[in-house]
Amino acid sequence: MKAESKSRKALERRLEIARAAAAVFRRKGFAAATTEDIAGALGMTKGSLYYYFRDKPDILWFCQNYSLDRMLADAARIRRSGAPPAARLRDLVRSQMALMLDELAGTAAHIQTDALDRSRWRKLVAKRDRYEGELRSIVADGVRRRDFRAVDPATAARAILGAVNWTITWFRPGGKRRSDEVAADFAELFVEGLRSRK
Repeated sequence: MKAESKSRKALERRLEIARAAAAVFRRKGFAAATTEDIAGALGMTKGSLYYYFRDKPDILWFCQNYSLDRMLADAARIRRSGAPPAARLRDLVRSQMALMLDELAGTAAHIQTDALDRSRWRKLVAKRDRYEGELRSIVADGVRRRDFRAVDPATAARAILGAVNWTITWFRPGGKRRSDEVAADFAELFVEGLRSRK
């Protein structure tokens, strides 16, 4: 029990660092941001930061890997729900945007991969492909049931992911609209855009 509690606390601290890093990446850009900037945003020393992460690419890897694991878990839950395709699509879009814009504070690290080594990059690509596959499956099921228009599921899935991922570049926490409001609008736009005109 103690080990589990310690592990949970370490994860919470790593997430706290990831959120601070997200804010720094957003303000300065990933390339210009330094570990000193991230440590300073948390009021901690660079040495303390290195207890949790080796370097800046390690923080990037954590952000990417953690978010993809969460997205895949949510996608599996949504698939098992047995809900109609439109409801599953709404749920998937909302859950991804909540993770990106709230939990990881809209970090551009979500899509930035060129700073990662080849081995880690390949692992992320495999997870992204699995996630895209989940989204394609929802669209294909909607087309099969004639709930959605006869669109190519791959094209539709990539259009949705492109729009959702791009929100991290323009959404501002504390702005006129909350992230859940934007996510609800996005989900409705995608569902209505795919809706079959029977």
